[in-house]
Amino acid sequence: MPWWNVKSRADTPSLAILNGFGRSLGDGIIGLQALRAGQSLGLLPRATLVRRFDFGPMVNALYDHVQDFADLAELDESLATTPPPELTPEFRRQNPNIIDIRDFAFDPDFRGVAMIDFFLRRLGIAPETVPTALRRNTWLAPRITPLRPTGLPERYVLFCPRASMALRDMPAASQARLLDIIAASQPWPIITQGEALPGAIPIGHLPSLSELCGLVANAALIVSTDTGMLHLADAFGVSCFAIFTTHRPDWRVRDYPLCTPHALPVQGLPPALEFQRGPEDLNAIEQAWIDGSQALDAALGNWLDQNG
Repeated sequence: MPWWNVKSRADTPSLAILNGFGRSLGDGIIGLQALRAGQSLGLLPRATLVRRFDFGPMVNALYDHVQDFADLAELDESLATTPPPELTPEFRRQNPNIIDIRDFAFDPDFRGVAMIDFFLRRLGIAPETVPTALRRNTWLAPRITPLRPTGLPERYVLFCPRASMALRDMPAASQARLLDIIAASQPWPIITQGEALPGAIPIGHLPSLSELCGLVANAALIVSTDTGMLHLADAFGVSCFAIFTTHRPDWRVRDYPLCTPHALPVQGLPPALEFQRGPEDLNAIEQAWIDGSQALDAALGNWLDQNG
């Protein structure tokens, strides 16, 4: 049976979503929230997510928890990026239950709006009709049981200076400086996903999504440049301080009441740059961390005073 004829468990036609939802953990969390929000409002049926499964164990594990509202089918590699004949506009007109969101990271609309709004629109839903509570990551926590990684203290500050791309990584000098501020401003030990620096305990690689969720859920506070961790923090109700360089905060954390964002202005880069074009891009980012250090230090200190 071809994948576009997959039936739901209720034997009614499913909505098929090509590349639903991307290759990163954060994209998946938010895309699935958009789908679940549409279903909760009675605007979308059960869906079949037609996607590749070679994007890493954490991302794949996310989709192990959607069985109650979505089915999975594998997207053949030949269909991943190049539209074949059966996905021409004529085919899509004849098959209105298919939504194609392949290569959305290159879509100009993706780079200039809140991510949840982008996914809602691609699913045919006006974002302004969705209550704020359904634009948060409410689907995840009821379906994934956080598993506390072994050896962690009872409470801690989680420090995440590394992201899925080098453009969002925190430079080593900034890591050391912010760790000093965190250590001086609150009583908890600091767990870091970054390098082993004085004042912080490195957590190392976590083998499962449940343990990653446990790392987040058991934190007292989170300081992060990694947006995936911010989405998990919202899902598990943990206060976080989010540092942004290439993206405006409202494009990622607009609906997160427990997230305090701080943007570092970067000179010379296009807004919402997703992929590094050359060493000059990293140079511009590193300079932004230097130029914005005073304002960043003050903002972090104020946040710690309010939350410590």
